[in-house]
Amino acid sequence: MILKTFELRKISNNTIFYLLYGKNEGLKTECINKIINKNNGKIFNYDEKQIKEQLEPFYENILSNSLFEDEKIIIINRGSDKIYEIIADLIDRNLNNIKIIINAGILETKSKLRSLFEKGQNLVCIPTYPDNHVTLSRLTSDFFKSEKISVSQQNINLIVEKCNGDRNNLYNELSKIKNFAINKEKISSQEILKLINLSENYGLSELIDNCLSKNKKKIINILNENNYNTEDCIIILRTFLSKAKRILKLANQLELNKDVNKTINTAKPPIFWKDKDIVKIQLNKWKPKKIKELIKSINNIELEIKKSYGNSVLIITNFILEKASSDINN
Repeated sequence: MILKTFELRKISNNTIFYLLYGKNEGLKTECINKIINKNNGKIFNYDEKQIKEQLEPFYENILSNSLFEDEKIIIINRGSDKIYEIIADLIDRNLNNIKIIINAGILETKSKLRSLFEKGQNLVCIPTYPDNHVTLSRLTSDFFKSEKISVSQQNINLIVEKCNGDRNNLYNELSKIKNFAINKEKISSQEILKLINLSENYGLSELIDNCLSKNKKKIINILNENNYNTEDCIIILRTFLSKAKRILKLANQLELNKDVNKTINTAKPPIFWKDKDIVKIQLNKWKPKKIKELIKSINNIELEIKKSYGNSVLIITNFILEKASSDINN
């Protein structure tokens, strides 16, 4: 059964199998997040290659039930026709208390997997086509209105053109702008140009996420692959501050309900499904007391950078490596 992305509300709660395919990763992420948030379950992420190589453990997880476990949500990334026979077999079984979401790339019209889901009455097939300029422009305009930031249509067009028809790219750009524009009511064309042309092989979010996860090896790789300049440092700190405040809010909630899955699945604003695993790691690493100390340190480092602007790259690099190495889980 083929559905448009805006028809998710039509999906029955009894639906088990979902196929999302296409180039628009941002739109797929939004749809998967809506499906997950509609169902309170434990999330398991697999890669198609991983399933093919470890088929028996995959089946054991699918077919086993526990009295102490919520509904399972299985997400299969990079799905293709190579997994067709496995999915067809699972459809023939009497599965319950589970959702299986296949996140695929481009599937041709002759794709067996796509045909299976398009023709199946109890199967949901959702194509995600590139966003057009009008859609991305509307999303961008809504963002600036909600943040109460004054920006011209020319600058909105500039941001949209950078996104190559994918709202995921748009959200990455808007996140950088949001972190930069804290306490600002206007943002100039020159500032936007600097932000959206920020050279990076890895996203700033990935740098900060790995710092909060204490993955020092990955951080070193990211730092070595990038050539940050003084203008980038404030954006890095603002991104750090934004993510630290989110973890503090979640950590406080976790201390109340003692359930990490419930904490993440009920978070406001919602956490994208692909970010949930790393957020779990971060919540395991940081307690409220320590994250408050981190937020204070970030504010102090920003003041230090403003006093010694020429040394800002060295200051921020040392700060990130220090926080990734420190013993904070106590």
